[in-house]
Amino acid sequence: MIRLLLLALVGLCLAGHAWSNASTSLSERLVAPGGVSPLIPQERLEAMIATLHSRSGHVVTAEGIPLFWRAIDPGDYHLRFGYRAPSSDHNADFSLDFITPQAPAPTPRGTVILLHGWMMDGDSLLPWSLQLAQDGYRAISIDLRNHGRSGGGPAGYGTREADDVAAVIASLREHGEVRGPLYLFGVSYGAATALFTAQKLGDAVTGVVAMESFANAGRGIRDMVPHMLYGRPQGWSAQMKTQLARLRYGGQDLDAVIAAADKQLGLDLDAVDVAGAARETKACLLLIHGADDQHIPVTHGRALAAAAPRARYLEIAGENHISLPMRLDRLAPTVEGWLDAVQSSRHAECPGQVTWAVKGAPNNRAAG
Repeated sequence: MIRLLLLALVGLCLAGHAWSNASTSLSERLVAPGGVSPLIPQERLEAMIATLHSRSGHVVTAEGIPLFWRAIDPGDYHLRFGYRAPSSDHNADFSLDFITPQAPAPTPRGTVILLHGWMMDGDSLLPWSLQLAQDGYRAISIDLRNHGRSGGGPAGYGTREADDVAAVIASLREHGEVRGPLYLFGVSYGAATALFTAQKLGDAVTGVVAMESFANAGRGIRDMVPHMLYGRPQGWSAQMKTQLARLRYGGQDLDAVIAAADKQLGLDLDAVDVAGAARETKACLLLIHGADDQHIPVTHGRALAAAAPRARYLEIAGENHISLPMRLDRLAPTVEGWLDAVQSSRHAECPGQVTWAVKGAPNNRAAG
């Protein structure tokens, strides 16, 4: 059994440690992540992935940015996943255990493209990749620009990244890696990217699972930064880093900070309208948000749901921006059931096109 810290694999928009470099301005933090999160146990992940029969490579975009991808085929991985919530005497963590299938991989039921959060990489979504592969899908994770093994370029808060993802999909489809119905699965920054990608690709995308996305980039930054600076994280180290960040960045005019980031990016962050992308996409959408999310509050998830006529919205009680992506125990049956329903509907009518909240665990496959 391999045990990993919960925070090591969570798709945050900005990780708390990202504030600790005193030589970097707040606007620069919004422009570039500054590398892969040190919270990711990279050596452990690589050791786990080395036991799998995965394929990987790079696709170079028209801008000259190399983008890393990894494909995991469907099979019976005997996946075992356990989650332990934090308490007064221990941190939150989870266990992940699997075997490598020896039988030839079956024909995929479809292909799921997985897109990670800010300061993470595609390998950080390994639990979901294995979960979806075990359910019969080919799972392909992509390292977004400025992350992981991919090259760098101006961040687009999902807009430019969507062009990148579309380029990778086109190349992989040409080489036979993308087979069957195409789905996108994104967390936080990756969820916004997934929605922009679906808008761009139109009928080529059958469904999108988007967890804890912001509805508008500028609004998301204005909601997130105060929480990162003035929240009360658990643990002595996190509290110290938050205090240092508060001393350096506290009291700054966020409008001025965002304007400076706009100038550096050549992008109007207040015009990065994820809700508009959700409204215009032809794909079926499953939008999921933690009711206790303070990084990207539930008002964003509700705005996305209100804008998207083809969406089903789940608001999960008791989960926040950190815990939600790791709750495979609560979410996997619903996600897989929703994917099944989308396939059965043949894209003519999306399953459960209503907005609703979940107070307990969504544990019925038919509920998706």
